Amino acid sequence: MQLTGAQIVLECLKEQKVDTVFGYPGGTILNIYDELYKQHDDFLHIRTSHEQGAAHAADGYARSTGKVGVCMATSGPGSTNLVTGIATAYMDSVPMVAITCNVNLPLLGKDSFQEVDIAGITMPITKHGYIVKDVKDLASTIRKAFKIARTGRPGPVLVDITKDVTAKTCDYRKETIADEKPEKKYTSDDINAAIKMIKASKRPFIYVGGGAVISGASAELKKFAELVDSPVCDTLMGKGAFDGTDKKYTGMIGMHGTKTSNFGVSECDLLITLGARFSDRVTGNTKTFASKAKILQIDIDAAEINKNVRANFSIVGDLKMVLADINKKLEKIDKLDHSEWLKKIYENKKKYPLSYETDKLTCPYIIEELDKLTDGKAIISTDVGQHQMWAAQYYKFRYPRTFLTSGGLGTMGYGLGACIGAKAGNKDKLCVNIAGDGCFRMNMNELATASKYNLPIIEIVINNNVLGMVRQWQTLFYEQHYSETIFEDKVDYCKVAEGLGCMAIKVTKKSEVSAALKKAIKANCPVVIDCHIEEDDKVFPMVPAGASISEAFDAGDLKNKK
Repeated sequence: MQLTGAQIVLECLKEQKVDTVFGYPGGTILNIYDELYKQHDDFLHIRTSHEQGAAHAADGYARSTGKVGVCMATSGPGSTNLVTGIATAYMDSVPMVAITCNVNLPLLGKDSFQEVDIAGITMPITKHGYIVKDVKDLASTIRKAFKIARTGRPGPVLVDITKDVTAKTCDYRKETIADEKPEKKYTSDDINAAIKMIKASKRPFIYVGGGAVISGASAELKKFAELVDSPVCDTLMGKGAFDGTDKKYTGMIGMHGTKTSNFGVSECDLLITLGARFSDRVTGNTKTFASKAKILQIDIDAAEINKNVRANFSIVGDLKMVLADINKKLEKIDKLDHSEWLKKIYENKKKYPLSYETDKLTCPYIIEELDKLTDGKAIISTDVGQHQMWAAQYYKFRYPRTFLTSGGLGTMGYGLGACIGAKAGNKDKLCVNIAGDGCFRMNMNELATASKYNLPIIEIVINNNVLGMVRQWQTLFYEQHYSETIFEDKVDYCKVAEGLGCMAIKVTKKSEVSAALKKAIKANCPVVIDCHIEEDDKVFPMVPAGASISEAFDAGDLKNKK
């Protein structure tokens, strides 16, 4: 049948079972929005307050559901406003398709009004980018974009369409999109080699990254940890892949990881790396990282093998599939026993617990109360900074796809949009964003989006009147030179929230936290809880930049050193 380009875009979204789109209209994308008007029963379109919010919402939708997130924007500043969100998704391997429209084909390359080369701009931060200049290529391009976004190591794909293509017509034939199974590139010899390393180990340690969440490998990971009889740590992106309440779990690894994880990895003789890329925030000094261990790395992306840390052996493949194959063979051998190693790990867990000051209102206390009230079943998004680390440390993530945070890019202002996207994709789940006051200022306009669509999300603002993480560095490493990190203004976040159509609750002491959270959870509307904490609270443990993770220190160490 003959359809316009705009109609083809929407038909292709239906093929991909897209039910939710986040975007903002403008001149060059008007034809697509006109079709959305006619087909509004087929899609939930959420118009965010800013295009960056649309990209973050598509990202949060994708991370929490496992589906491809979709965002739309017009040409020029509309498309460039997506860039930070696209880069965030790229760094954290989030499947997303960003659809933009550009000026008419004859106007391309002439510095026309609101014309930018968005495909060129986003080339380094997308898995692939397309410019569609012929309506006959439109359907096949969109189908390829979705396939690229979701297969292998996921990531964002850009489809830029000239406006005249959305108006022209051509023949369209519907296609059924079949489910795709990951390609198996490894052999039984690879599995046997991995098992040989595992059997030879006396002190194994499992290090879990975001790939375990993406591949849906939680069940296989749990079984693997039991078969190997090994402690388990995770990265910021790996949260929830392994149950945070399991006895074998030792906490996060890296710059703000637990001493148990950091010291354990430094002492292990085999580091089993599952879907993790050895980020600098994890490894610290790579020359001393896991220096006593052989390294077994399993990852879907061959480019990550030996990129930051050299592995003794590696398997390239989908983690869920690889672990399933390893588990089958491990079940047939004598049970592995690392009880002595685990005994030492458990002793370290008691010796080096996470701790905070209990005589005042703190972010860790707020997060622990949230964890108790939600039983770890909420979807938690965060922005970036101290609150992000506290959330990772003190909320016991029991399930995958429940922690949404900007790990690779470290995007301030990410969390609120992501929370909106998560709620749109998970209407039956409680969705909470935890933000610092600095991050909240970046995209607090998205509260208007939450109130417009009556999305009952909870926004917890950790308000210390400073840029907390930057101030922490200034205190520890920059002789307390608090250059531009103190908010000396009169902003009232409760009034801002109410002005944008949300309920607001102010919390200034510990006794108010539980009641505020319960009230917000019961409210059938978006709620902002403005929590006032002291400006000099710090995240511990901490590893100085470039130091070995075995040099992790906490407040007690600082006090003893002084």
